[in-house]
Amino acid sequence: MKKWYKEEYEFTVEVTGFLRGDRTEGYCRNGEEIGDKYTCTYGCPVNSDGQGICSKVMMIMFPIMEAVRSGGDLENIGGDGKYSKNVVCPDGCVIFRLTAKKLDNENFFKGKFINQEAL
Repeated sequence: MKKWYKEEYEFTVEVTGFLRGDRTEGYCRNGEEIGDKYTCTYGCPVNSDGQGICSKVMMIMFPIMEAVRSGGDLENIGGDGKYSKNVVCPDGCVIFRLTAKKLDNENFFKGKFINQEAL
């Protein structure tokens, strides 16, 4: 992989709680623990050990991340701030907090990074 574009946003995903009991054994195949943190820009979030976030919750988070990347305000979809929203995993077990941080880089499309001639 050769990442050539500096993304406009950085995302942090933190495990903040559980809906069932005080642990994930028997519920969460990824073994999430309160306080676990994942980060990414465009790719899938990984933790400090290089382990990826659950693929099921990523299906929920990706459209939310795209809303931020396109200038959206997460308060419009139930977030508690422009760049933050709580998300429950599809299995109804783990509560995550997604937070976006705007970086000082150009938007991928408005910055004309796409080589139209190559398309």
